[in-house]
Amino acid sequence: MRDLKMPGERHPEKAHRATNAQPKKPDWIRVKAPTSEGYKKTRDILKENKLVTVCEEAGCPNVGECWSQGHATMMIMGEICTRGCSFCNVATGRPDDLDQFEPGRVAHAVQTLGLNHVVITSVDRDDLDDGGAEHFAQTIRAVRHRAPNTTIEILTPDFLKCAPAALEKVVEARPDVFNHNLETVPGLYPGVRPGARYFHSLRLLQRVKELDPTMFTKSGIMVGLGEEAPQVRQVMDDMRSADVDFLTIGQYLQPTPKHHAVERFVTPEEFASYEKAAYGKGFLMVSATPLTRSSYHAGDDFARMRDNRLKKLGRA
Repeated sequence: MRDLKMPGERHPEKAHRATNAQPKKPDWIRVKAPTSEGYKKTRDILKENKLVTVCEEAGCPNVGECWSQGHATMMIMGEICTRGCSFCNVATGRPDDLDQFEPGRVAHAVQTLGLNHVVITSVDRDDLDDGGAEHFAQTIRAVRHRAPNTTIEILTPDFLKCAPAALEKVVEARPDVFNHNLETVPGLYPGVRPGARYFHSLRLLQRVKELDPTMFTKSGIMVGLGEEAPQVRQVMDDMRSADVDFLTIGQYLQPTPKHHAVERFVTPEEFASYEKAAYGKGFLMVSATPLTRSSYHAGDDFARMRDNRLKKLGRA
């Protein structure tokens, strides 16, 4: 049995890659180790329900802050991904069969934690005909049943090898926010996200709006991978052409020496410039800071985005 705590077994596809030195982090992205009682309570609830979180699997730097407030991003369909993106710390390999009881356990945890807003993501499941779309839909419905007042945000894979009906199935379950990350600029896809296609992901976001124009859409990228500022602004324009509502931009942090190198640390001033540019392009909500991640402060940001739409429509 694989021990996913060992880098060599967690990422066998990266064993042949060159070793990249991990640069010292600047002061503006250092965080404290999690020790609070709130963190421990959240950890215990997740453990009791046998749930996986992207917070742990992807090594998120904000786990201490979020879990101390009872917030966690559920990762469904197992902890092993069928792809091996060079930036990602989630384990790669052949996943186990889907757990049919998982949607109910997620819903129970959401209810127990008393979440006002939940983010549900998953590994890529290219081994499944529908990419896990029905499992996403079942999880959304289960949360709606157990916690009807909780708003639901999903962060999905790209359903690259699936029929169009897969995406339609997820949208029909009516999450409040549909998030799918572009991750980086198109020129870096071969080295950063080799199993994906930039314009397919962009089209996925556009298609969500065609299926349900009222659904909020969200996408994010990392910076510090070697992109240039004009390329980032072009991605903003591409997202707006797909009517994406919410943009996140955060600093890429290298999980291990075998992962993609950090080309540079983007300064807080540059992030502020990106935020200003993005609002100027018409996004309803923008989060652009070194520590921004897809689900960081997701509940508060969702409320602000909803208010911003109402103001734009003149209904506030």
